[in-house]
Amino acid sequence: MSRLALRFASLGYLAVLLLAPVGFVFYRAFEHGFWPAWHAVTAPDALHALKLTLVVALIAVVANTIFGILCALAIVRYRPPGFGIVNALVDLPLALSPVVVGLSLLLLYGRGGWLAGHNILFATPGIVLATIFVSLPFVVREVVPVLREVGIDQEQAASTLGASGMQTFLRVTWPAIRWAVAYGVVLTTARALGEFGAVRVVSGNIAGRTETLTLYVQNQYEEFNAAGAYAASVVLALIAVATLLLMSRLRPKEETR
Repeated sequence: MSRLALRFASLGYLAVLLLAPVGFVFYRAFEHGFWPAWHAVTAPDALHALKLTLVVALIAVVANTIFGILCALAIVRYRPPGFGIVNALVDLPLALSPVVVGLSLLLLYGRGGWLAGHNILFATPGIVLATIFVSLPFVVREVVPVLREVGIDQEQAASTLGASGMQTFLRVTWPAIRWAVAYGVVLTTARALGEFGAVRVVSGNIAGRTETLTLYVQNQYEEFNAAGAYAASVVLALIAVATLLLMSRLRPKEETR
């Protein structure tokens, strides 16, 4: 009886906090049929916002994946002096409000800032920097515990047998951490696609130029175009779900058991 109550409580909690709001967004997006929602997300400004969002997310994911793997290796395997501070700083984006991140970039690259005059703010580079910053920790934090768990015995054996550093990474380290990297990529993608606060500060929110899809949702809602806002929200949700399904599809069967 207690198990059944626990299951119902867990499912009810998820239904109230997750399924009901998302389901309501889908309902409102398609309550007048498919074609009004389709026309809303294929408007020129919506398509540009979607394209910009995907480009920014792709850059952020690639940059943070490379950084995350290298940083995790440095933290666990090489441990250079002073890297304990880096290990702590990696979690800083999780503690800071995204608005604070945007304001920091504004003070740094804006008029009178230390790095002013580089055309960073109110353009795509500023959006990319803000997105990279807020999504930075996820790959690192997924890979570090896996590296600690697998240890160094196999890597040392490969090195003893004459394997180079790159060969050891590709044949020993990478197979051990690949799914940790995949989870980190999924989390980074979701964070990059859904970022709002930091991007809102540094982008300028110019329709057709620096408006991401999350900003498009807000702008359409404020302009009383609820259909466009809900339809764009559905697009974001579908991209996130497609990313999760793709990862589950590609995952080896023996690792899903």
